[in-house]
Amino acid sequence: MSRSFRPAYRLCKTDEYSSVFAFRKAVRGRYFVLHYKPSEYACARLGVVVAKKLARRAVLRNLIKRMAREHFRHTREILPCHDMILRLNAPAKAVSKAELRGDLAGLFRRLPK
Repeated sequence: MSRSFRPAYRLCKTDEYSSVFAFRKAVRGRYFVLHYKPSEYACARLGVVVAKKLARRAVLRNLIKRMAREHFRHTREILPCHDMILRLNAPAKAVSKAELRGDLAGLFRRLPK
C-alpha cells in the first residue's frame, strides 16, 4: 500500500480538467469546492486549482496544494473511483492551517460513493 502521489493518481491534461468541470457535480465547503466525475480508471485521481486572485502569494498557493495532496494520499484507498478537482473558492489569507485541513477532510468525507 503505497502512499505516494504517483502520476497515475493525478489529473494532468487540460481535457481531463475540462471533463470534470463539464460534469457539473461538486461538493462545497467553506474554503474549497470539490468537483468530481466518475472515473474510468480503477483509482481516484486528483487535480488542484488555486487561483492567484484568492491566494496572492506563491508560498500560500503552494502550501494549499501540498495540504490537498497530502490529505488525498492518506485517504486515497477509501475514496470512490472519481476524477476530482479541488478548487480554492474563498480568500485564504487569514485562515489557519487547521481550518483548511478541516474543510478538506469534510469535503472528502461528503463525496458520494
